[in-house]
Amino acid sequence: MSNGPQPSLRRVGIVGAGQLARMMGEVAPTLAIHVTVLADTLEDAAVATCDEAILGSPKDPLALDHLARLVDVVTFDHELVDLEHVRALETRGVLVRPSAYALSFAVDKAHQRRAFRDAEIPVPKFLVVDSVHDERLRTFLDELDGPPVLKSARGGYDGRGVVFPATYDEAVSLIGEMCASGEVVIEERLTLHGEVAQLIARSVDGQMAIYPLVTTVQANGMCIETDYPALATTDVNERAHELGEQIASLIDAVGVLAIEFFITPAGLLVNEIALRPHNSGHWTIEGTRTSQFANHLLCVSGEEPGDVTALAPCAVMVNVVGSDQPGSFEEAQKVEGAFVHDYGKSWRPDRKLGHVTVLGDSRESAHVRAWRSAIAYGTRTREG
Repeated sequence: MSNGPQPSLRRVGIVGAGQLARMMGEVAPTLAIHVTVLADTLEDAAVATCDEAILGSPKDPLALDHLARLVDVVTFDHELVDLEHVRALETRGVLVRPSAYALSFAVDKAHQRRAFRDAEIPVPKFLVVDSVHDERLRTFLDELDGPPVLKSARGGYDGRGVVFPATYDEAVSLIGEMCASGEVVIEERLTLHGEVAQLIARSVDGQMAIYPLVTTVQANGMCIETDYPALATTDVNERAHELGEQIASLIDAVGVLAIEFFITPAGLLVNEIALRPHNSGHWTIEGTRTSQFANHLLCVSGEEPGDVTALAPCAVMVNVVGSDQPGSFEEAQKVEGAFVHDYGKSWRPDRKLGHVTVLGDSRESAHVRAWRSAIAYGTRTREG
């Protein structure tokens, strides 16, 4: 049974002040929630939309303590945190949602892979090493059909910390270099039929609101497009739903949990997870009754998640990633039906500057209009 709203938890502190915190700040007034962000600089994206900002590093325990003293509950807009510092907050009685336990599955890919394998959650074939001299390494590489994928166990996102060696010898050399910074997850390189993402908003007492499955399109290790409904079979939709519930319960997620899946000949395999609003859920701002940003704030504040029913037959979201030269926000807004979101960042190539969402009855029409708007805004194309 639900415990109902907890009005005392109206002050939310967010570690990080990027575009995810910015969009949480935009919706917070409608929920009567006061948001304070821990920002690196006053130019960070979320400073303009949140009620209060303090300056400091997310890895500085003094800065985390300062934030915790100002709020009722602490949450995050990224995983670049020190788990020991988060655990120290919890030990002192600070409410941290998601918890350090839950965050460990996103912060540490090696831990996540081992735990999911033990729980019989499907993941790619993998090996974790901390030295190129690990006696298991040669045997593992020899058993693969080709060169592996290499992932830093900690610190990577949006393609960072992920390397695709071309040869066996290059793989061995790169593993040696990467081990200097910590554990390395070595994975088989998969044949992909597609990629999908499952978002779930989970309350403190375990109630879940499961968003519709979406297809994601990647380029250069970064999501560039999200499509609802997912280009996937009924079986894939049902399996993603089932695995999403299993993972959310296993890690005791609170707030938004995003799971990126590979669709492979062997079925769905987990790629990555995030315990915060996620790029694949930006379309929910206009596309569902309760956006991922509202639901994250509701759940970490102790309330139940809102309705996640889709509001249109189709939705297409395109990221605006800086191309060779700036575009025009005003021109992007002129495209019929385009909801254009600006993140308040200065332009530079390959930087996420905003996103565009278009709803409609036809996927094809929504796709064309979303890309037309994003290109006017100055995004790079799929090829660029």
